[in-house]
Amino acid sequence: MEVKANGPNDESGRIPDGPTKGRIPDGPTNPMVTPLLTDLYQFTMAYAYWKAGKHQERAVFDLYFRKNPFGGEYTVFAGLEECIRFIANFKFTEDEISFIRETLPGSCEDGFCDYLRGLDCSEVELYAVPEGSVVFPKVPLLRIEGPIAVVQLLETPLLNLVNYASLVATNAARHRFVAGKTKMLLEFGLRRAQGPDGGIGASKYCYIGGFDATSNVAAGRFFGIPLRGTHSHAFVSSYMSLDEIVEKSLQSSDGSSSCEDFVSLVQTWLDKIKWSNSLRGVFVETNQSELAAFTSYALAFPNNLLALVDTYDVIRSGIPNFCAVALALSDLGYKAVGIRLDSGDLAYLSCEARKFFCAIEKEFGVPGFGKTSITASNDLNEETLDALNKQGHEVDAFGIGTYLVTCFTQAALGCVFKLVEINNQPRIKLSEDVSKVSIPCKKGCFRLYGKEGYPLVDIMTGENEPSPKVGERILCRHPFNESKRAYVVPQKVEELLKCYWPGISGKAREDLPPLKEIRERCIKQLEQMRPDHMRRLNPTPYKVSVSAKLYDFIHFLWLNEAPVGELQ
Repeated sequence: MEVKANGPNDESGRIPDGPTKGRIPDGPTNPMVTPLLTDLYQFTMAYAYWKAGKHQERAVFDLYFRKNPFGGEYTVFAGLEECIRFIANFKFTEDEISFIRETLPGSCEDGFCDYLRGLDCSEVELYAVPEGSVVFPKVPLLRIEGPIAVVQLLETPLLNLVNYASLVATNAARHRFVAGKTKMLLEFGLRRAQGPDGGIGASKYCYIGGFDATSNVAAGRFFGIPLRGTHSHAFVSSYMSLDEIVEKSLQSSDGSSSCEDFVSLVQTWLDKIKWSNSLRGVFVETNQSELAAFTSYALAFPNNLLALVDTYDVIRSGIPNFCAVALALSDLGYKAVGIRLDSGDLAYLSCEARKFFCAIEKEFGVPGFGKTSITASNDLNEETLDALNKQGHEVDAFGIGTYLVTCFTQAALGCVFKLVEINNQPRIKLSEDVSKVSIPCKKGCFRLYGKEGYPLVDIMTGENEPSPKVGERILCRHPFNESKRAYVVPQKVEELLKCYWPGISGKAREDLPPLKEIRERCIKQLEQMRPDHMRRLNPTPYKVSVSAKLYDFIHFLWLNEAPVGELQ
């Protein structure tokens, strides 16, 4: 999928020359993502701002989350590209304006509709952490600046585009961490996802989080994600016998010869396996309808045979039948891909299958047959992957669906969208729950790295404070706990927020990278994390801090805004 440049366009559809040269991106992937995909109170607030003459006041909002998901200590940020696509094409149609007019109370003035007709995001600026980054609580993922009415209208759709995307990307990253770097991970969740949008989004963001491929054909088309899939139990059980196979010929892989009766070649190999020295007695008679299904599939896809072997009996039928077909293919210069296990004791069955393959290689001298791929599926999740690792297994690839795409162990990430400044005046949201107190003002956000190359701490500073510098001794403070503080001398400083939508400000903006680059960024960032932050059980919390000046200002503003009680 080609990703186009983003930025405000002139009447010709081009972005003016300068820092934002290029074309605006296409609209959101889901055509239902329009300005109406929001909560009613966004429109009632926008009208109240307009009625009071406040609608053009310059406001700054932060989009962030308060707690890492799945009991972990990291999150993967995703959804940025869709946010930019939405903002770049933000415009009300006449039908949408008419619906809004009918929905709002009758006292609303027609002038508000005229205001909506001219509304776009040309005066909005959006700063974000690059998509695919590892992120942490309270640090803004997005900072949105602009007239308060239009930015308020962006709140719900931006939250909707970031919340699930980041949650499922994080879930995918956690599965990748448990499975290990060398295993193939396949996303099989479309049929169990929460609707078409959940299925498409899951495929995209699981790919970002480290999965290798998807079964979702639409996602493959939209995003260029590699596709994987072969056949189901229905295909196997649809066959009754080998007599159903009418077209039995198969040309060799190099085209130099042809086998006129591939079915007989398969049967010959099955007999050889049955009476071989190393495998004699493992099975007696295999299921012939299963053999017919595997043979038929091999005739259709001689280069892509990955057989589902648990329809009847894995050891006594599925694996011998697969091996017979695979060896017949080998005679013609083809190499079978492997098998899939979808039930039973996956650790035991995978080990038995590997022994069978190794015996075939040794007995018949077929190089590489012992390394034939084994894929496992069947409601896998983090816990089952971890259990398989502890038990010992021979699985090369995992197909994961329900628990992955539904984020079964946590329903939502819980991102919030808070006003932090208006008309250059910092604002704060207070709460008896300290975790819900917002961090005021427009902020700089930085990641400080230590000598070993690991990130040590994220720090937020006031907009006018100097940026942290390499080798400089910096006091990092917990935003709300005065006893938690530490000096850091960073060996590397990374600025986190970059401009992805400059509006008409003329500021330089970052390009939206292709999906593959976002995935590579995610994998690289996860590899840079300290191992104790990544572990599944009792991970070490990553430190998020504020500068000394910002700490003092937060508590000054807190005391200034909180009413003083009186005891009677």
